[in-house]
Amino acid sequence: MPHHTPLIATIVIGLVAAFFMGTIAHRLRISPVAGYLLAGVLVGPFTPGFVADTALANELAELGVILLMFGVGLHFSLRDLLSVKSIAVPGALVQISVATVLGLLLALAMGWSAAAGLIFGLALSVASTVVLIRAMQVRDLIHTERGRIAVGWLIVEDLVMVVTLVLLPPVAQLLAGESVGGGNIAATFGLTVFKIVGFVAFMLIVGRRAIPRALHWVAHTGSRELFRLAVLSIALGVAFGAAYFFDVSFALGAFFAGMILGETQLSRRAAEETLPLRDAFAVLFFVSVGMLFDPRVVVEQPWPLLGTLLIIVLGKSAAAYGIVRAFGYQNRTALTISASLAQIGEFSFILAGLGTNLGILPPEGRDLILAGAILSIFANPFVFAAVAGRVEVAKKAAADEAKEAEQARERERREHAILIGYGRVGRLLAVGGKAKGNALVIVEDQGDVARLAMEDGFTVVVGNAADPLVLEEAGIAQASRMIIAVPEGFESGAIADRAKAMNPQVTIIARAHSEEEVANLAKFGVEHVVVGEREIANRLIELLGATRPSPRPR
Repeated sequence: MPHHTPLIATIVIGLVAAFFMGTIAHRLRISPVAGYLLAGVLVGPFTPGFVADTALANELAELGVILLMFGVGLHFSLRDLLSVKSIAVPGALVQISVATVLGLLLALAMGWSAAAGLIFGLALSVASTVVLIRAMQVRDLIHTERGRIAVGWLIVEDLVMVVTLVLLPPVAQLLAGESVGGGNIAATFGLTVFKIVGFVAFMLIVGRRAIPRALHWVAHTGSRELFRLAVLSIALGVAFGAAYFFDVSFALGAFFAGMILGETQLSRRAAEETLPLRDAFAVLFFVSVGMLFDPRVVVEQPWPLLGTLLIIVLGKSAAAYGIVRAFGYQNRTALTISASLAQIGEFSFILAGLGTNLGILPPEGRDLILAGAILSIFANPFVFAAVAGRVEVAKKAAADEAKEAEQARERERREHAILIGYGRVGRLLAVGGKAKGNALVIVEDQGDVARLAMEDGFTVVVGNAADPLVLEEAGIAQASRMIIAVPEGFESGAIADRAKAMNPQVTIIARAHSEEEVANLAKFGVEHVVVGEREIANRLIELLGATRPSPRPR
């Protein structure tokens, strides 16, 4: 029996190389994404040493796209999506048109045909799902208005690419002189739109009922293993079914599955269960992209590559910036959207491969698209950093005007209580505390839950309570009490330790489920620990003593 298989070797070597290169990038204060890409170059076919299986790496990367979009869908609702349709739909269509025209002009300058130029331009117009979502998540933007616009924009781009991939073969036959009538192309287009509409209708009518019921049934079994398996089955199964039956992309299918599930009370638990796999396969996506990069293209075609990169990073971004500003959005929103779109990814690879196989796009066009994708993904964290700098300058100018308001808010926070978590227990605590007139600041790391707390009229800080910056923003230095309402006792210990280090005088109250958690919390200075099972038992004992049996009838 062999000691390894191509699948195992690809996963193991890819993850190990990504870990080492990502660590080096982190030490150099560079985005780990750059390290993952370089890891892919090292294990790819164009560098000496071990060569991973490219086909397997691409399939593993597709799993990453599915799980990532499913996770995004969990924190989205149909209302969120429809709220940005007025900017996302026209914005994406105009931006695709601008990038396609720029790509066409560059292709004509290189002596290619107009058809090759159109495919080349379309491939340069669509952003990578994984890169965009990762960039938004790292900067806690996915739940903001900017994040919703970016995701909506991305979905419109995906839909356009789905239609393009379906229409490309008959168009190629027409260009080759074969008898393909305009009626056939119109029928193909109509069938594609019908399938997309059919998929959306199926998810809203059938999936909206079946998926939550199935997951609730599994949750009631009490098996965490079955619940995790059910979540993965829904994410992967719906994505595969969408592609197989409706010719919709895996990413779009997974997003709708997550969005339907996100409307249930189990959405937070589902997100937590899939997080490790999402992170692992997202890393494999970047490794697989790096494996496609042939460094020779930089030497053999430097000027065409520079033109390609300028279209991706500057042309697309400038178009997106102008569109967002034209719709009346703030400068920081326009900058964020333009930076998030300044790269290309998975759909670009698919379109380039199909165009080359059909004989429309020359092989050097595919190489330029792949090289442009690699370099733009590598440069994207730096583009975001530059945009963040511009945004910070604007925010600093506005900060002087808001300084007095911030000082007033800090005065109101003195002697306030900090509530960690706005789940089922946290919400009851917040409502009860508000009724008694207590000043509360809520810390919540889930964007959708935090938004709910804001809608309920509370002051909310979005972030992880173990982060000193988050505690500082919540006013830990002035707080008199902290109530930790999250269910994980050991996580509460870490939060309490950090809070005591910043304010030794704060009184901390926490919940626990076992004696081990009680001991752990006491070690970190938690003064009061409420054990749910113990309180229930005490109350039942009280009721048992207070309840007298009715006299038996004679």
